[in-house]
Amino acid sequence: MSSKPQALSSIGPMRAFASNSKKISTELIEINDDLIEFNQYLTEYYKQLADTWSVAQKKTNLKVPEVPQDVEQIEAFKRIWIDIFDNDYTELFDSEKFGENYGKLVSKELELTKHWNNITNVILQSVNLPSKEEIDEVYKEMHSLKKRVAKLELELKKEVKKNAK
Repeated sequence: MSSKPQALSSIGPMRAFASNSKKISTELIEINDDLIEFNQYLTEYYKQLADTWSVAQKKTNLKVPEVPQDVEQIEAFKRIWIDIFDNDYTELFDSEKFGENYGKLVSKELELTKHWNNITNVILQSVNLPSKEEIDEVYKEMHSLKKRVAKLELELKKEVKKNAK
């Protein structure tokens, strides 16, 4: 039996899992491709943030070269620092390059989530468990039933008070 691993998968719940293993393998290959792209966009995202921080800090250091000695100088330094960083980061966030990269980053993140959900659904299906969508549907129905029961209880209370008078 140990020389034939396929035979082991032909019994019980492993049979369904074995038949779906190709789907899982395909999803994992696609996840790897998307993960590479995601990491590229994530690296660029943090590079843009770090570069903006570096430039803004250099501008601040040029404007306020000496260490503040009293409270008034510290407050002036804070206002300058806030203004420079606010302007530089606003400029970054408004830039087309940042928006384009951030959009691709979020898109890849959603694709990764989609792949994980697909894998999870295949595994759940293989072991005869409900999918997330099916569970969500049950929760939605339960919520609807709770609302109906609460409404009926309220009407019943009103009716009891009405009959008690």
